[in-house]
Amino acid sequence: MTKKHIALVAHDNKKKELIEWSKSHRDSMLACEVFATGTTGRLLAEAIGMPVHRLQSGPLGGDQQIGALIAEGRIDALIFFWDPLAPLPHDPDIKALLRLAVVWNIPMACNRATADLLFSSPIFLDGYTRGVPDFTDYNNRPL
Repeated sequence: MTKKHIALVAHDNKKKELIEWSKSHRDSMLACEVFATGTTGRLLAEAIGMPVHRLQSGPLGGDQQIGALIAEGRIDALIFFWDPLAPLPHDPDIKALLRLAVVWNIPMACNRATADLLFSSPIFLDGYTRGVPDFTDYNNRPL
């Protein structure tokens, strides 16, 4: 079984929920390599007692760093608990991250229910290989 690379992101009002979710899925998380933005990464490492690759805080470029990892094929799933009720000054970065996850066919959960379903899937951690889009024609189009 190949270790899955999971990116975890949570807005301030959703950090507690993501930490609680991570604790409830700790056994599955141990089978993953975890990447997270700034404070979320620190809180996760403390709460679940496992290594977390900490990137910049979202507003300082962490969302974009995760987007770059997705584009490079280094992330297998995105768990992003975002707050739809809070004003988000870095909204363009968030939209760009969500867009990249869709472009590259990355399984993505934006709430606890979907994250639970993703992590409880019998094929997710053992045996799922996502289809990677072929952008050859897009990259070779005339300018």
